[in-house]
Amino acid sequence: QVQLVESGGGSVQAGGSLRLSCVASELTYGMGWFRQDSGKEREGVAAIVSDHYTTYVDPVKGRFTISKDSAKNTLYLQMNSLKPEDTGVYYCAATHSFYKFMVLDPVSYNYWGQGTQVTVSS
Repeated sequence: QVQLVESGGGSVQAGGSLRLSCVASELTYGMGWFRQDSGKEREGVAAIVSDHYTTYVDPVKGRFTISKDSAKNTLYLQMNSLKPEDTGVYYCAATHSFYKFMVLDPVSYNYWGQGTQVTVSS
């Protein structure tokens, strides 16, 4: 059982930055950040596979960066140039393997954190 605890959410104005952290009981082969706004489905934002492969959903490319610190068992999401449409609850997720390498699909992940709220105002 992998335990995940997110932090770093908050309220910012458009154009601002936040860094989310996810402390894990262990870092796994695949780890990702997902978000969910009220009334919408949970969507993949960014994922990191093994130590080097990263991928992002198109709306956040060039603005968000996913990274991890193995010494601290921590996953990060640096979010810059935030927009109101980035608002939502952000979840950290982990998996030991992928089905058909669907790295931004929530169904690929077995372990989830409790989420942290990000609110971006215009």
